[in-house]
Amino acid sequence: MVEQVRQDVEPADSAEARGRSAGGRSAWIRERVAWTRERSAWRRGRVLAALAVLTAALLAFHRAVPNFPGRLGSSLEAFLPWLGLMVVVVFVLALLRRSVVALVALLLPVAAWTYLFGGLLLPADARADTYDLVVVQHNVSDTNTDPAGTARALADAGPDLIALQELVPPALTTYEKTLAPGYPYHAVRGTVGLWSKHPLTGSRLLDIKPRGIPEGWNRGLRTVVSTPHGEIAAYVAHLPSVRFGASGLTSSSRDESAGLLGEALAAESVERVILLGDLNGTVEDRGLTPLTSRMNVAERGFALSFPTAFPLARIDQVMTRSATVAHIRTLPATGSDHLPVTAGITGLRAAQ
Repeated sequence: MVEQVRQDVEPADSAEARGRSAGGRSAWIRERVAWTRERSAWRRGRVLAALAVLTAALLAFHRAVPNFPGRLGSSLEAFLPWLGLMVVVVFVLALLRRSVVALVALLLPVAAWTYLFGGLLLPADARADTYDLVVVQHNVSDTNTDPAGTARALADAGPDLIALQELVPPALTTYEKTLAPGYPYHAVRGTVGLWSKHPLTGSRLLDIKPRGIPEGWNRGLRTVVSTPHGEIAAYVAHLPSVRFGASGLTSSSRDESAGLLGEALAAESVERVILLGDLNGTVEDRGLTPLTSRMNVAERGFALSFPTAFPLARIDQVMTRSATVAHIRTLPATGSDHLPVTAGITGLRAAQ
């Protein structure tokens, strides 16, 4: 009888042990699945992570990208800020893929973009007396059908200096008449000109014509502006256009002209200099190194100026020597394919 009871009890104990064993296996399986999912989140999206690292490398080391064939490096630098869109794309895809490694890798291009362009997003000081000088730069277009309206729009911004390119007759006469009341001093050489509230002296043609371009191509002007803060050498320039084609970017004439302009700036005897112009290149473009290596560029503002319909790059520039371009922004569209840009200059009072 005792033996029979033992036999009855033992199956119950075995069932309980088996239950505990099954519960342990279930917990182990759940832990294993969670661990696998966590590991998969780190493994998933490695292609996206590689794309993030590549974007960061292009931002941080864009000067290392060779310029041949087809001016590849300059092509990249012309649209360098737009690599920030790649960060947004990778971020969205990484969220969809639930990829931890891709999200971590995105910290690299975010840091690189912020280092290069983050300062341009900072707000400017809006006080009227913030700037020592306010300037406007505008390629008015030789096909502009409303030069009078364009001139009035630029004057309404209230700058001290207005630099214009693609001045052609009979529109030139219209600009002169329209701007004369507020800007009694002006100088025009070739197709570029400068209008000023302050006296101009020593105005002369600036030869920045590259080889192979016919005579009569005059796109450079140098003059001296007698401002309340002392004399400033003002340069107005319109560098040759660049072209994008099947073989890449064609910019050799632009680069040569930039080199000639850079030599003129290096030889300038007046300490303080302002360069205004359609330079057909961004300040990141290595083709403008002869200028950007000698001059200060804008500290605040993107001011994408071309083309008017959908601005992709700022090729209209304001640069200074012994002064600071504190902020640059665009003005409303005129009859041109460029947007006007206006910049506030500081540091002139301290240099007196």
